[in-house]
Amino acid sequence: MPQDPSPSRSDDLSGAEDWLEAELRDELDEDYEIELEDAVLSMKIREIYHKAHGPSIPRPQYFRDLLRLQAELIKLQDWVVHSGEKVVVIFEGRDSAGKGGVIKRISQRLNPRVVRTVALPAPSEREKSQWYFQRYVPHLPAGGEIVLFDRSWYNRAGVERVMGFADEDQVSQFFDDVPEFERMLVRSGIRLVKYWFSITDEEQQLRFLMRIHDPLKQWKLSPMDLQSRVKWESYTKAKEEMFARTNIPEAPWYIVPGNDKKRARLNCIDHLLTLFPYADVPSEEAQLPERVYNSDYERAVLPPDLYVPSKY
Repeated sequence: MPQDPSPSRSDDLSGAEDWLEAELRDELDEDYEIELEDAVLSMKIREIYHKAHGPSIPRPQYFRDLLRLQAELIKLQDWVVHSGEKVVVIFEGRDSAGKGGVIKRISQRLNPRVVRTVALPAPSEREKSQWYFQRYVPHLPAGGEIVLFDRSWYNRAGVERVMGFADEDQVSQFFDDVPEFERMLVRSGIRLVKYWFSITDEEQQLRFLMRIHDPLKQWKLSPMDLQSRVKWESYTKAKEEMFARTNIPEAPWYIVPGNDKKRARLNCIDHLLTLFPYADVPSEEAQLPERVYNSDYERAVLPPDLYVPSKY
């Protein structure tokens, strides 16, 4: 009688445990790779940066807390899908304030079909002729979706105003319109959350120096970013008026102190989770079906030139 070619159950379990351990190591490696973006500095800039900051959260503690919060984000995601909720989270702040870093950690382990990031470029000539909010509307969520805006319609209250891309009449019209626009979103069933990442003048200068001296980060610097250093006080005045005129009960602003990147990420994610009444949702336990073996099947041998070269 021919032997069953399928592996034994004990072999399956042993292989699964080895695979799971390897996967967990890969996950940790991925976290370290992301964190390395903060460590690739010239020695001089690193010395200045650490002297200005002092010790942050120890890395092992940071990873434990981040993974715990990311596990809760998965529960939030499942609840949003199950309940058909619509969520918009806006991330605003000065250049280099850490918006992208926290967005990356929020979305890192979530389903991109459920949670997506919107970072719109400068408007085209056609978009400039439209109703100001029009180009943002197509990106709003449907039921069961979460949208993270890496900058948003608040560009008009910040960079467009300070850099002269919008005149005072346009800015005034924006401030008149945006509270009602956001109330309309909330009335439509969207849960709207607005975060402002706050850093000091000295901290922004250090982070810009890091980008200038780090070839892996220079792409993050644009001429507009550099001009924002010159106009620090103008941005401050614009931010203060923005808070005064758009901090409405239906969609309040939440300020995240951002000088310490690790604490800012953890505090923001932890706070975001407190804003939703999410809970575990019913789900069927996944069962892996048995592999079907066909003794007549032979895997085709493909030409070597179809394969990516194994250089590493």
